[in-house]
Amino acid sequence: MNDVTQILVAMEKGEPAAAEQLLPLVYEELRKLAVQKMAHERPGQTLQATALVHEAYLRLVGSRNAQRWDSRGHFFAAAAEAMRRILVENARRKGRIKRGGARRRIDLESTDWVSSTVSDNLLDLNDALKRLSAEDPEGAELIKLRLFAGLSIDEAAKLLGISRSTAYDHWLYARAWLHAALRGSQDQSDS
Repeated sequence: MNDVTQILVAMEKGEPAAAEQLLPLVYEELRKLAVQKMAHERPGQTLQATALVHEAYLRLVGSRNAQRWDSRGHFFAAAAEAMRRILVENARRKGRIKRGGARRRIDLESTDWVSSTVSDNLLDLNDALKRLSAEDPEGAELIKLRLFAGLSIDEAAKLLGISRSTAYDHWLYARAWLHAALRGSQDQSDS
């Protein structure tokens, strides 16, 4: 058992110092994950990677309802899910009329004004993932683990308790399904 897994077990047992020991061990990996997620956000984003790490960590460890993690991979999958939810909440908050609604900031220094970023489509992706979950729950989880946790097919398969070939089949189907769903929502917004 590695250090992270041992600390997660200690946290489950209610040891108060365990949460303090966990952050230094996982901070760098969580920060890399957050930087990767924030790279897809548009310039001028008010949410920083450090704030995203801290918010996700507080949601995982700071709540009164202690969660149980089976392994280090399970913890990082939960962290990726928490980061995804924070980014979706942030995108929804910014989309409200009170916060400027459909108005968008334009970076005049940018040379590529036409391209859309992942953050522009984050709400569409979230809705599509919910619909995919109803049709193919394992495929939706696999997409979340690959896109938001940065896990490989092998790591995600192990975490989900399925074979690599089954995971690969789910991955191919879910990617194609999401591509079609997101393309359909883009075509609707263009009309």
